[in-house]
Amino acid sequence: MTVQTFRDLLTAQPFQPFRVVMSSGETYEVKHPEMAWLTRTNILVGLDETRLGVPARFKICSLLHLTAIEPIEAPVAARRKR
Repeated sequence: MTVQTFRDLLTAQPFQPFRVVMSSGETYEVKHPEMAWLTRTNILVGLDETRLGVPARFKICSLLHLTAIEPIEAPVAARRKR
């Protein structure tokens, strides 16, 4: 995965929540673009969002160890009725 891949995901309009899958099998969800930050070699994913909308902690995920990006489906109640 590249920094540009994540830059595109984080700036997409509308934003589509996604899950990153690590080579260890661990997964981390990015539900808001404000909950992820990029460096040259890592993506930092905010975890345990507080009532104030800020992460309580974060996980540093090396881009070299990312194996997949999966979209997270919106909850049924949040989808628009047709």
